Amino acid sequence: MTKTQKVMLTAQDWAEAALDAIGRRGVEGVAVEPLARELGVTKGSFYWHFPNREALLVAALKRWEARETDEVLERVQQEVDPRARIKRLITEVNTSKRASRVYMALSSANKPAFVRDYVERVSKRRLDFIIDSYAALGLSADNARRWALMTFSVFLGALQIRRDLPGEWPSADEPAFAEYVRFLMVSLMPSELDAATDAPPPVNGWAANSGGQEF
Repeated sequence: MTKTQKVMLTAQDWAEAALDAIGRRGVEGVAVEPLARELGVTKGSFYWHFPNREALLVAALKRWEARETDEVLERVQQEVDPRARIKRLITEVNTSKRASRVYMALSSANKPAFVRDYVERVSKRRLDFIIDSYAALGLSADNARRWALMTFSVFLGALQIRRDLPGEWPSADEPAFAEYVRFLMVSLMPSELDAATDAPPPVNGWAANSGGQEF
């Protein structure tokens, strides 16, 4: 970083650096001095923009919330077909390893308490969007919620795998990632008959109305 770039560091630069730190070290890893060293500036640069560490965390969380809701959902909403919207959302939220690390770090954070508020809002908006997409397929409100909860639970499980078994998760540019998305679209989409009859999603690997036959 050049001297000019150091002088021109913005509050957003600090917020992004805080998000990087959260992804690598968790919320507790956001500290002014280490961030200043990583950015190649003095603590004075930080205090030019923020009065304290909490203000930096709030700025980082606001940036994260906007990116993970407004920006992602705006792109996904470009898809007219609800199936295409669900597929694009699945692809978007599984593409970035950094975003996955940040999400997991924030969702597991206990302090400060306001972090939970941001995580809940982001999760609620995503879930509501998925529910609306399933409802647009012709499912009832109850069944749209059931399918959406199953889809969201798969997303959370994927985050856990990416954190605990990173070698098992394909990169977004690998053919295996596209295959994974195709598999999810088969598993997480009601068939045309299911949508027409409003059949519930499979439960624990078994079709709820199959008479005990494996799904």
